[in-house]
Amino acid sequence: MEKRLLAFIELGRFLHDFLTHKTHNNGSVWHKKLEKAIDESFLHNGWFTRQNVLKALQGIAFMLDEKEMTAFAVNIKEPVQAKVVAVIMAGNIPLVGFHDFLCVLLSGNKILVKPSSNDTILLLFLIEWLIETEPSFKEKISLSESKLSCFDAVIATGSNNSALYFEKYFGKYPHIIRKNRTSAALLTGNETPEELGLLGHDIFDYYGLGCRNVSKLWVPKNYDISLFFKSIFGFSEVIQNKKYANNYEYNRAIYLLNNEKFLDNNFILLKKSESLHSPIAVLFYEEYENTEEVLMKLKKKEKEIQCVVSLVNTDFSPCFFGASQSPKINDFADNVNTLAFLNSLT
Repeated sequence: MEKRLLAFIELGRFLHDFLTHKTHNNGSVWHKKLEKAIDESFLHNGWFTRQNVLKALQGIAFMLDEKEMTAFAVNIKEPVQAKVVAVIMAGNIPLVGFHDFLCVLLSGNKILVKPSSNDTILLLFLIEWLIETEPSFKEKISLSESKLSCFDAVIATGSNNSALYFEKYFGKYPHIIRKNRTSAALLTGNETPEELGLLGHDIFDYYGLGCRNVSKLWVPKNYDISLFFKSIFGFSEVIQNKKYANNYEYNRAIYLLNNEKFLDNNFILLKKSESLHSPIAVLFYEEYENTEEVLMKLKKKEKEIQCVVSLVNTDFSPCFFGASQSPKINDFADNVNTLAFLNSLT
């Protein structure tokens, strides 16, 4: 356990050094390899800009803080015999499957990874780094590009449609199967311009592709939306990404052709809708009379929501403005304790 824990803590230090341009020992060699992986990731997947990859690495470095990791590891029940856990990863944002990867290895089990075709390069780099740092990981990590076989449990993340497939084929195994989720923001009208500006990170980081990205906004009736638009103007650069711009233009054209009402600030569209899941470059919103009304709606849709950004207390874990994409190590996806699941396998 101690060796596994120290390896991940050291990974956090390495990433921190990389992000702050510090090197020591042979760090420069690995820094160059990571730079190459970042460049190749963007060439392979146009959503994985350098800025977004660095943000993902920063989030992992934050997650691997020594104090937090040590406290987290206290909850690990060392297995009598290591199980093989198949982990099917999503690829919507860089290294989105890292937390599952971390939990399986830290728990003392073996991992059979099926990475997303959209996100293999960065994961392979981290695997190479970990094995170099702690050679015992070599026998603990396997990758599969074809049909999965020879495993004891499954952790799978995907769309609602793929979840049906996962349930059919993996339902007989101990499993965690995650479906589509998104995040929301509940505004009261008392937010400062700075808080609304931070909300821009919750909306635009990773171009809105993550389940922790805000895709739905609740605002008080007669709310001055210009305050919101003014505060998020600093994120207008998202329109420079061709893939994002294509989605913006497409959705704008559809709304115009259908004579649908929407608000436009030239880099995101705001449209009234009761739905939670908005398309890329679109933010759905609703007006409300009182917060209790919104809290009831959130409760009814809690299985579709990852987190809620608000000054208002909700039944969801507190998420402050600008922090939705910076989960701590014990912020489990879908509020399902992955570590407890892994402990139960023994």
